[in-house]
Amino acid sequence: MFKNSYNVVGVMSGTSLDGIDLAYIHFTIDNGKWSFKIDQCETIPYPIEWLNKLKIAVGFSKEELIELNQNYTAFLGETIRSFLDKNWITDLDAVCSHGHTILHQPQNGFTLQIGNLPEIAQFVGTTVVCDFRVQDVQLGGQGAPLVPIGDRILFPDFDYCLNLGGFSNVSFENDGKRIAFDISPVNTVLNFYANQLGFEYDDQGAIARSGKIDKELLSVLNALDFYQKPFPKSLGFEFVKEIILPLLHQSSISIEDKMRTFTEHIAQQIGLALPTQEGQLLVTGGGAYNDFLIERIQHFLPKIKIIIPNSTLLEYKEALIFALLGVLKLRNEVNALTSVTGAKHDHSSGVIYN
Repeated sequence: MFKNSYNVVGVMSGTSLDGIDLAYIHFTIDNGKWSFKIDQCETIPYPIEWLNKLKIAVGFSKEELIELNQNYTAFLGETIRSFLDKNWITDLDAVCSHGHTILHQPQNGFTLQIGNLPEIAQFVGTTVVCDFRVQDVQLGGQGAPLVPIGDRILFPDFDYCLNLGGFSNVSFENDGKRIAFDISPVNTVLNFYANQLGFEYDDQGAIARSGKIDKELLSVLNALDFYQKPFPKSLGFEFVKEIILPLLHQSSISIEDKMRTFTEHIAQQIGLALPTQEGQLLVTGGGAYNDFLIERIQHFLPKIKIIIPNSTLLEYKEALIFALLGVLKLRNEVNALTSVTGAKHDHSSGVIYN
């Protein structure tokens, strides 16, 4: 489908479980250069019953996962359809949907994003491009991160693009190749402890700011094997559940001190992840609202200019880029890079349902 312009809806549900992001986007391509305009956008919070299911789904049996996938596909399809109807959106080339990650075990050749069953096209009532990660894992890749090709195409003026969501990940150019990898957990951990104190999240990092660093715990966190591995590498919620939370639970310090220590850990690892610590850093994702975390990142990257964009781009950048990945799939063009994921070769990932 080769055209000069595309109207698509990008759909993203992240590991931080703050809701389903939907963004109606117009893409144009002129002499090989892409541009975009984000029109209507909205985040639909999860109903409490879905929130509770998704929080524990990592432990579901195979049969429970099959049922969950069927039910979530229907729920997601109806949510998207409602968004289209509410905003009178009819002139679509496709809906491009990430789904929601439940299991991510590329080392075992496996990743599962629910909400990507063929029936979703029937619920939505238009072409759906989805399930972007499975093919990459089948080709020996990490299946993540997939956003970096969008960083290269849409945000070439920045030296680094950093996302602070459920996990942090970064992408940048290195000797003509796009390099990207997950750095550490972020909101998957901070939100977990904020929830224990009765808050949805740590507003502007105020809770963490009130705590004290436990140097011993910080040292143990920084010494974890994952941080010593070379890229490409990626993280799933399994890492948080099986390694990070048990470490934090073992500590007898207060929740405030755990959040302060983990915030320092996040900032230190981001500081270590950037090969040249100069230039412009674009920061997006919900963690960009965490003023204290941003301060600590700036502390470890004093020569970096941190750029936080307007709230629309900040909150919907992943939906924007998965919309682009879907358009690239429609054009049968590369949307997954071997330099990023470690797959056998660049490829055009995802499936198209009509």
